[in-house]
Amino acid sequence: MTTATPVSAPPLARTLHRLYLARFGFAVVWALLLALVAPHAAAVLTALLVLYPLVDAVSVVVELRAPGSGPGARASGIANVVLSTLAAVALGWASTASVGAVLGVWGVWAVASGATQLLTALSRRRTGGQWPVAASGGLSVLVGFAFLAQGLQGATSAASLAGYAVVGGVLFLVSALRLARTARAA
Repeated sequence: MTTATPVSAPPLARTLHRLYLARFGFAVVWALLLALVAPHAAAVLTALLVLYPLVDAVSVVVELRAPGSGPGARASGIANVVLSTLAAVALGWASTASVGAVLGVWGVWAVASGATQLLTALSRRRTGGQWPVAASGGLSVLVGFAFLAQGLQGATSAASLAGYAVVGGVLFLVSALRLARTARAA
């Protein structure tokens, strides 16, 4: 199966296709680094924790700048950029406090950014390939509450964040593949 999006696809679909493939690759590499390197290097863990929401914020900015982004996605997208940027700062601080603080901050961010992602995907449903992104947003909200609870209970490992990243990445991959299929059919 090819993942190339035809040139005749709408500009937003082309941008989302490429962006979602990149987000999948980033999530997998990030999760591997978190699982293999971060437990042994606090500075690497802090860098990874700050990097993840920053990549999310930059990705949303790319989406918002794409032709055809639409006004419905703009408000939720801007909210996501602000929340993700604040989360990066808060995660930098939390990584110096405790794993529980990290999971608590990550949980709050996952709930808020998941809700904005869900709203954005619903507003773009006519673009095609958005149901996996909507599912990712909904799962992020649910899992965010679980991370928050783990953080409040004083969890001692942040390893579960790797699984969160991989699942989100896989859903972005599915969305990219669906966008390519929709564009070929158009």
